[in-house]
Amino acid sequence: MVKVIKEKFVVIGKEGSTLDGEGFIQKLWDDANSHFSEVAHLAKKDANGGIVGIWGAMSDISRSFKPWEDGFSKGLYLAGVECVDNAEAPDGWIKWTIPSYEYIVVENHKGMFEETIGQMNEDGISLVGAVHDYTDPVTGKGYLYFPIREV
Repeated sequence: MVKVIKEKFVVIGKEGSTLDGEGFIQKLWDDANSHFSEVAHLAKKDANGGIVGIWGAMSDISRSFKPWEDGFSKGLYLAGVECVDNAEAPDGWIKWTIPSYEYIVVENHKGMFEETIGQMNEDGISLVGAVHDYTDPVTGKGYLYFPIREV
């Protein structure tokens, strides 16, 4: 487990809800990926011109970035790309500005969400916001970002 502080950042993507039914996250990614050219120019880039990050951002239903409700079974999901702060979402896309947090970051593989929540509970660490999926565009590796403190 690594702790990092990430200042507020913007994600523009395709938004859906657990109320949309089984498989809704994959449908959002299919939609976002097939229309990526519409937002590619807004993506935040690193020094080499590569995209900084692909995010599966999450929030409670009220869009206040609290954890998903009802045992992490009810919430909103935004399949998108990290963008420059002043970017405006094109038609059909949604812009979220994720607040600044200190996160526990773990590599994402099967069971890691439950394992990390369990470890946090054992260590007396509370989740203060919704967990986000992050994909590193350079390595293709996925990570989970667990917010533990607002900054």
